[in-house]
Amino acid sequence: MTIKNPTADGNQETYQEQYCSSHITGGIQNQLIILSVVNIFLSITALLGNTLTLVALHKESSLHPPSKILVLSRNLATTDLCAGITAGPLIATYWMIVVSERWDICRFAVDTTFIASYMLCSVSLLTLASISVDRLLVLLLGLRYRQVVTLRRTYVIIIFLGVVSIVVSMMSLWNYLISSWYSYTVIPLCLVTSISSYTRIFLTLRHHQTQVQDNIQGQQNQTTHFHIARYKKAVSSAMWLQLTLVLCYLPYNVVGALSIQTERLTPSFYLARQCTNTLVYLNSSINPIIYCWKIREVRQAVKDTIRQLLWSSS
Repeated sequence: MTIKNPTADGNQETYQEQYCSSHITGGIQNQLIILSVVNIFLSITALLGNTLTLVALHKESSLHPPSKILVLSRNLATTDLCAGITAGPLIATYWMIVVSERWDICRFAVDTTFIASYMLCSVSLLTLASISVDRLLVLLLGLRYRQVVTLRRTYVIIIFLGVVSIVVSMMSLWNYLISSWYSYTVIPLCLVTSISSYTRIFLTLRHHQTQVQDNIQGQQNQTTHFHIARYKKAVSSAMWLQLTLVLCYLPYNVVGALSIQTERLTPSFYLARQCTNTLVYLNSSINPIIYCWKIREVRQAVKDTIRQLLWSSS
């Protein structure tokens, strides 16, 4: 998330000059053009994939509404859709501005790209952490889950996550160190929350299954196993989304942490950061595949939507 590269004196102007100068972009114009083409392609796939996912979730009425938003990641799909519409094209535009050496508008492109990317990445991280907590609450609350996790409360949480992400990303225009410290705090907090939730889920399921095998027999045992199996599938889907995000975001943050140690970016570090940027945007295209792969209801709804589109077009 943190793309600001402060120098020893903490001057933001120096950062903008580094990202908008021929010093780091000379000799890598061809690579930037290739990255621009790749990101436009990823933007298209993210747009189509997440649009189909949202249409499928809208049609699927057999799911509890808060679960439709959190567990099946309607909020995450919306964020990925916005990434395909805004963040991907913005960074591709920035790269083409660098290639054409339009330094007069480059700084505006850098700030715009940063705000959009930062906000969407923040929402994705916070949403996935919320999904892990939601899955844990299903297990801990049992039948009380539907009374506690209501649609209204879910929307309040989603709006809160969006407002926080927007405010912090906009504050980078005033003092980017605030955004940086937010990243250093939120990223570990989200990861710890997710790891703790899934660990608690694993341990609780293991204990519960032992009790079921020892104490419950017959039809009731079969019904319990059926519900546990469905729950495990939902948890598996959420964990795959979490793992994919970590794999896509980790290289970017590693390169970012290494580049912070240098007083001035080098062309190799700059190119590495742009390549890992592309990997971050790849996450928005992978998530719809995970939805269809791991969630049967979404997969079937997507198939029905595609059939309807093909039938109407023919």
